[in-house]
Amino acid sequence: MKLEVLVAAVDENVYTLAEHMNISTQAVICNQCHEVSYKEFERKGRLIRSWSFDERGVGLNRNNALMRADADLVLFGDEDLIYNDDYEERILREFDKNPTADVLMFNVTAVESRQTYENTRHKRVRWYNYGRYPTYAMCAKLESLRKANLWFSLLFGGGAKYSNGEDTLFIHDCLQKGLKIYAVPVTIGHENAREDNSSTWFHGYTEKFFYDRGVLYHYLYGAMEKPFALRFLIAHRDKMCRDIPVKEAYALMKKGMREA
Repeated sequence: MKLEVLVAAVDENVYTLAEHMNISTQAVICNQCHEVSYKEFERKGRLIRSWSFDERGVGLNRNNALMRADADLVLFGDEDLIYNDDYEERILREFDKNPTADVLMFNVTAVESRQTYENTRHKRVRWYNYGRYPTYAMCAKLESLRKANLWFSLLFGGGAKYSNGEDTLFIHDCLQKGLKIYAVPVTIGHENAREDNSSTWFHGYTEKFFYDRGVLYHYLYGAMEKPFALRFLIAHRDKMCRDIPVKEAYALMKKGMREA
């Protein structure tokens, strides 16, 4: 099987990005900047294809890369990741061990403030545990994604109308279309902390944060949106509800649900 990294980047020098990320397989880099262009070059004998677009939106960026992918396996990547030297070998080995899997979730070590998961054993990813995984943990069979007509939402994530959530929605849609997803205790890289610790979407636990989360929960949970929203707020009240009390945050989430 052939592996390809699909990188969503913003305002990057595409010639040096592959080196910074330690990419040793073929790759597609989609770079949102202020020009429209195509470049290709080789690194370690593998072809890197790069498209630059004068636009914004992480879902749009990932879709642009996904449309142009042509390998058996696609690994979703971000510009601030650094892959292990043997990431290709590790990924191919795990797909050989899991021939029925459409998607595998790998460990990518995040900076402490962004850690949401760690796979300590092999397990099936299902409805009750899929929300913890980021897109950059995913490697998927391209044929499975295309047969299911799976794409990223253009409504959520950095540069879109609503804050984060495109990762969770994509995994949600994979499960809804019947794809088999497994988590494996195999690490393929780590996140390189941003110098200014900035985020393209997170600006604190503001009214917009809770409103946008309500919109997201409507799409994710349907009739169960309200109990899941309340559970979310209660579980994280000590961290998220210091400035906006739980009752007010819940009202903002319900407003987002109504207007979704």
